[in-house]
Amino acid sequence: MSGGNYERLLREFHEGTCRKASDLFGAHFSYEGSQGVRFTVFAPHARQVTVFGSFNDWNDGEYVMERTQDPEVFSLFVPGVQEWDSYKYHILSNRGWAMDKADPYAFYSETPPANASKVYNLHDYAWHDQSWMLKRNNNEDAPVSIYEVHAGGWRHDPQDHPYTYTRLKDELLPYVSSMGFTHIELMPVTEYPYDGSWGYQTTGYYSVTSRYGNPYEFCEFIDACHQRGIGVILDFVPAHFARDSYGLASFDGQALYEYSRYEDANSPWGTLNFNFARGEVRSFLLSAALFWCRTYHMDGIRFDAVSNLVYWNGDSRRGVNTAAIEWVQQVNSALAEEFPSVMKIAEDSTTYPGVTKKTADGGLGFDYKWDLGWMNDTLRYFSMAPQYRISQEGILTFSMNYFSSEHFLLPLSHDENVHGKKTILDRMYGSYEDKFAQVRLLYAYMFAHPGKKLNFMGNELGSFREFDEKRQLDWNLLSYPLHDALHHYFQNLNMLARSVPVLYQNEYDSSSFTWVDVHAAVFVFARHAGKQWLVCALNAGTQSFPVYDLYLPFAGRGKEILNSDAVVWGGSGMVNDGAFSTGKKNRITIRLGRFAAVWLLFDAK
Repeated sequence: MSGGNYERLLREFHEGTCRKASDLFGAHFSYEGSQGVRFTVFAPHARQVTVFGSFNDWNDGEYVMERTQDPEVFSLFVPGVQEWDSYKYHILSNRGWAMDKADPYAFYSETPPANASKVYNLHDYAWHDQSWMLKRNNNEDAPVSIYEVHAGGWRHDPQDHPYTYTRLKDELLPYVSSMGFTHIELMPVTEYPYDGSWGYQTTGYYSVTSRYGNPYEFCEFIDACHQRGIGVILDFVPAHFARDSYGLASFDGQALYEYSRYEDANSPWGTLNFNFARGEVRSFLLSAALFWCRTYHMDGIRFDAVSNLVYWNGDSRRGVNTAAIEWVQQVNSALAEEFPSVMKIAEDSTTYPGVTKKTADGGLGFDYKWDLGWMNDTLRYFSMAPQYRISQEGILTFSMNYFSSEHFLLPLSHDENVHGKKTILDRMYGSYEDKFAQVRLLYAYMFAHPGKKLNFMGNELGSFREFDEKRQLDWNLLSYPLHDALHHYFQNLNMLARSVPVLYQNEYDSSSFTWVDVHAAVFVFARHAGKQWLVCALNAGTQSFPVYDLYLPFAGRGKEILNSDAVVWGGSGMVNDGAFSTGKKNRITIRLGRFAAVWLLFDAK
C-alpha cells in the first residue's frame, strides 16, 4: 500500500469514514525481503503488543510489535508465517493488565471452542457469477420469498454432524430452488463462540464461521447460489457484540469498542453495545458491512436489532442515539453508492419514521423493514378460538392502514419458533386437522398481502417442534400426508408469487389495494397492477359458505388459481371450477370453505 493511500485510510479510520479498514489492519501476506505476514492492530490503551501463534510455538514474548507513525497502531512483519497458521495478540495495557486477544480483523478463526485467529489469503477465489451480478437489483418490483436458514440446523449427515458449506451447496440449493424461494437468508455466519446464540453474539466480524468450512468453500457456496439464480442475504449484528474475554470486550485493557458507562455499554442480551461515538468503531463496522458485499458477493444485508441502534438499548424513553443513527445512514449510503443492487433490510420493532426513506431525504436509507407489527397481530389472531375472531377483525385489518408507509417485509422468522412460543403450525387453534387448514389459510393471507416474504426453515414442513440448533429439521414429517401436502402447498404459493405479477408489482402503492368485504371472520381484498386483479377471500371461521356473493371494484373475467381447501392440499374439496365473469354491480358468487383461502385472478375490462 502506498504511503499516501495508507495515510488517507488511517485518517478516515479515525474520522469514522473508512470503508476499507480491513486493508489497514489484520494479517496480510507481504514480501519484505522474505515472504511472510504483516500483522497490524489498533490498541490505543496498550503499553506493548506482541503477536504470537502456531508459527512460534505460542511464545508471547518473541515478536514485539512496533508503534507506527500513529502511536495508537502497532504493526510487525513476521517472516515465514503460512496460511492457516493460528495467532493472537498479547496486549499489556497502560494499567499493567495483560490479555490475549483474537484479531478483530481476522479473516478466519479456529473452530469453537478454540478461539485464536487464523491467517488466510482472501484473494484466491475466481468467481463465476458475473451474469448474476450484472442483472441483480434490489427487487422493489420483483418477487422476494426468503428462506431463513440456520446452517447448522437445516440437515445433518448420517453421523449427526451439521452439513458443511460444500454439502449445503450440493443439497440446500437444489431444495431452495425446487421450492421456489428467491433468496436464502443465513442466520449469522460471522464467527461466534456460543452455539446457543445462533450467531447473534459475534466475535469475528470479518471471519466466516469455521463450523462448516473455510472461506474458500463459503465462496463456492455463494457462487453456486448465484449460478442457480438464488440470492444470499447476510444476517449482520452491528448493535452489540459478545463479551468473551478473547474478543472485543476491553480489548486493550479499557473500553474501546464498547461504551465506558455501564448503563450504555451493557445490552439486554448480556452482550456489549458498540460505541458509535467513536470514529474507529464506526469505521470497523462500516468496513465490515462493505467487506461482506465486496469479498463474498452478498446480495443483501439484514441489520439485526435496529431498535437498539435507533434508541439507547432499544428504549425510546432514553431517547434517540444520534451517533448510531448517523452511522446507520452512513453505512446505508455507502452500500447504496458502492453496491446499489444489494438489499438493505432492517429488523426493526420501533415506530421510528422513515426507516426505508432515502438518507438524502432524512431517512435511515434501508430498502426494506421487517413488519413485526403484522407478524404479532397475525399470529395473535390465528391463535384465537374462532368464536372470538368475529369481533376482532381489526387485528387482521390493521396492517392495511399503514402497509404503504414503509417498504415492509413480512417475517415469520426463527424468533417465532423458539422460547416456548410454539411453531407457526402449533400456534393455530384447534385440532390437528384444523391447525393445518388454518396454517394454509395464514400462508395464503401472507403471500397475498403486500410486502416481501420471509419464512424460517421448517415453516414449510409444518414442524411441531421448536427450533433447536443442535438438531436438524424433522424431515421425517414428510412421510405424513398432511405435512407432505402442506410442503407442496407452500411450494405452490412460492411458484404463484413468482409467476403472477400483481402479487409483486406496485405492492407499496396504497392505491393498488382495496377492501372488498370484511364480515364475521371473512376477509376479502383485491390488489391490482395494470389490468390484472387478484381477489383474495379468507374465511377464518368455522362456517362454510356454499354461496358467497362478492361485489368487486372492477368488471372482468377470471378464474380460481388457489384454493387452500382443495383435496390435494388436505382440504375438504370446496373449490371453484370454471371461469368467473362479473355480473350486475360487478357481482360474482364463490364457494368458500371453513378455514379456507381462495385466490381469483382477473383481467379487468
